[in-house]
Amino acid sequence: MSKKYSQYFNTRQIPQNQPIPGRDMVPNSAGGYTFAVDDWIRLDRFLILGSEASSYYASAQKLTIQNAEAVVRCIEENGVRVVKRITEISQAGRAPKNDPALFVLALCSKFGDLATKHAAFDAFGQIVRIGTHLFKFNEEVKAFRGRGRWLRRVNTAWYNTMPPDKLAYQAIKYQQREGWSHRDVLRLTKPVPPDTKHQAIYRWITKGELIDNAPKILEGTDKIRHLTTEKREAAQLIQEYKLPREVVPTELLNYPEVWEALLVDMPMTAMIRNLATMTRVGLIKPLSDAARLIQDRITNQKALTRARIHPIAVLSALKTYAQGRGERGKHQWQPVQSIVEALDDAFYLAFKNVEPTNKRWILAVDVSGSMDWAMISSVPGLTPRVAAGAMAMITAKTEQQHVITAFSGQMRQVNLSAKKRLDDVLKTFEQIPMGRTDCALPMIWALKERSKADVFVIYTDNETWCGNIHPIQALENYRREMGINAKLIVVGMISNQFTIADPNDAGTLDVVGFDTATPALMADFVSQ
Repeated sequence: MSKKYSQYFNTRQIPQNQPIPGRDMVPNSAGGYTFAVDDWIRLDRFLILGSEASSYYASAQKLTIQNAEAVVRCIEENGVRVVKRITEISQAGRAPKNDPALFVLALCSKFGDLATKHAAFDAFGQIVRIGTHLFKFNEEVKAFRGRGRWLRRVNTAWYNTMPPDKLAYQAIKYQQREGWSHRDVLRLTKPVPPDTKHQAIYRWITKGELIDNAPKILEGTDKIRHLTTEKREAAQLIQEYKLPREVVPTELLNYPEVWEALLVDMPMTAMIRNLATMTRVGLIKPLSDAARLIQDRITNQKALTRARIHPIAVLSALKTYAQGRGERGKHQWQPVQSIVEALDDAFYLAFKNVEPTNKRWILAVDVSGSMDWAMISSVPGLTPRVAAGAMAMITAKTEQQHVITAFSGQMRQVNLSAKKRLDDVLKTFEQIPMGRTDCALPMIWALKERSKADVFVIYTDNETWCGNIHPIQALENYRREMGINAKLIVVGMISNQFTIADPNDAGTLDVVGFDTATPALMADFVSQ
């Protein structure tokens, strides 16, 4: 019996473990064939998602090396553009962590040309904003270069150009991180203080001595260090000198009076991180003044934006706080319902405002085994598939016409109302059974159900491999048979080099998961 030649050369249906003839495809880490994103998209993915945790198919080391090589190619092509991109993403708070930005900035200082190094110098203070950033940068840069003139100049500028009161706050809040201290950096850099206040701060950092013109906060820090049980005196010092939690002796952090004093001027990030502790010690209670104050603060969108609060930070706090126990350790607390609801609101407020498109959306979350392996931003328990479920809810709350689905070997519709609270959403996605990865399933399912969709959004790590048809072919079939020029948005949840979006198809878009600008980018693309 003769065979059809078309079974070997078919542009409409090719198994995912083979490339589509005539398309520029590459093997992914799972053995399937996908498209490769260019180095500039790879740069964005790395800056936003990082590569601290291993994926199911690739180690953290392998991902970091691949990302670093792509970043270096971008620097060699246009280093000034790289610095501009780091600054944009870091300044806008679009990434869960600033660590990838600091790493890329360190690469620019080594592999960039003179124009790139000048740009990096000018942008340094916008990217390296706090003491932790400074220490992290100095640690990262050790792998690429010696302590030459450029490094001394940027460190000097960081200290000498910062207003004295702000610098004193940095000196006490971030005294030591990443194996570095301010004393280490100052001794290696040897900056000449620009005025008597800076001179007093440097003296306190390097010698531990208070001299004339030292900012008051340094005096308060020295006073509170000697207290261990005097909670009222500690509270008074905190209020008088506006001291942060980091300078308060550990023994005093078990008293609600101390936390009440800290809460008055507590930065937003610290507040969100310490909700569980403040509840455990008894400060946050139902209908308490502290609970009302916190609710007002964390649901203030302007304050969230100003503090660069990333949705991941809120999601992490919500996931931990609502369960009443830490991922690590023995501490437990009774969650206050109003705080849980405020965190739920804050998650959505932390993204840019999005106007509804009034289009028909099919939101498809990859819940396969590979999506349950890594951690988003190294948050325990926050896997890409759980985080993807949270991201899908952003569109679900904005768009009236939507269907939420999940796929892992088979498709299933997820019965989640847009009114569902986020902690319930996370539990729902955690409980869906895992299976194989086939990113063509959303389009196959929609065609079979004759569902009319203007756009498919697939949240995935792009490690698809097991289907009998490629996702882009399934999309083309859907468009042809339904007579709808449907678009495809691929939300990449891992910083690898793969995508199921065809770069030559104007109706497909590749975006980065948990970029705070992603929902707005998606809406703009769909509205075009």
